[in-house]
Amino acid sequence: MGMLLGQTNWNTDFIVDQPYRRYKFFFTANSSDPNATYPVEGFMKFTDGTSLKVIDQEMSPPIGTGKMFGPFLAVPGKQASQMNFKVGASKNPEATGFSYRISVQGCN
Repeated sequence: MGMLLGQTNWNTDFIVDQPYRRYKFFFTANSSDPNATYPVEGFMKFTDGTSLKVIDQEMSPPIGTGKMFGPFLAVPGKQASQMNFKVGASKNPEATGFSYRISVQGCN
């Protein structure tokens, strides 16, 4: 359990297989705990090894509801390689028991 402190609950990368003009991140709460608080971060990762944080938010949505983040425009001069979602963090290590759905969409 000590290993979870300071680590994210889920750190999920979505591969970008072609260039898109904008990206949207989707989060939906599935936890049955009405007091669930989800620390949510989102990053655009690039082929040059850099990244850009586009989401940094604490959420307490009712079960079955969520949020769309974005659209976030592609960064000129950079090629996106991954979109990254992190849910849960050391600021709320108890978030490891909460359930949720995440997805990312590339749009032209």
